[in-house]
Amino acid sequence: MLNTNNLVPGTLTRSRTALALIAATLLVGGSISEASAKSRHHRHHSHHAQKAKSNWMDANAAIRSSGSFSGKASFYGNESGSKTASGQRFNQNAMTAAHRSLPFGTKVRVTYRGQSVVVTINDRGPFIKGRVIDLSTGAARAVGLTGAGVGHVTAEVI
Repeated sequence: MLNTNNLVPGTLTRSRTALALIAATLLVGGSISEASAKSRHHRHHSHHAQKAKSNWMDANAAIRSSGSFSGKASFYGNESGSKTASGQRFNQNAMTAAHRSLPFGTKVRVTYRGQSVVVTINDRGPFIKGRVIDLSTGAARAVGLTGAGVGHVTAEVI
C-alpha cells in the first residue's frame, strides 16, 4: 500500500488525475479506432454483397428464352466427397455441373471447341463474374477444357 504521509500535498491527487486521464484516453482512443474499423469493414462488405448480387443477375440474364446460353465456363474438382447444393455427394469424375439458377436435375449439353458433353446440374455456382457454368473435372476433361482451365462454351438445356 502507498504511504501517503511522506508525499508533498496534492501530489497524490495529481498522480491519480494523470493516471485517470491516461486510462480514459486509451479507452476512448481504442473504442474509436475499433468502431471506425468496424464501420469501414461493414461498408466494404455491403459493397461486395451488392456487387455479388449484380454479378449473379448479370450472368443469369445470359440465358435466352430458347434455353441456350453461352459464356465462360470453368471447372472444379477438389471438393470430392463434400455435399453439393442439391444434397448429393460431389464426384469430380461424374458428368455434373454447377449453375446459378437452373433447377437441380436439369440436363445441359455443353460444347467447347466442337466437343460436347451432357451434364446434370447438381450444384450452385460459379461465383466469379463473367462465368456461366462450372463443370466437374470429368465433364471438363470430356470436352478438353482442363488444359485451358476457363473457356468460352455454348450450352443448351435439353
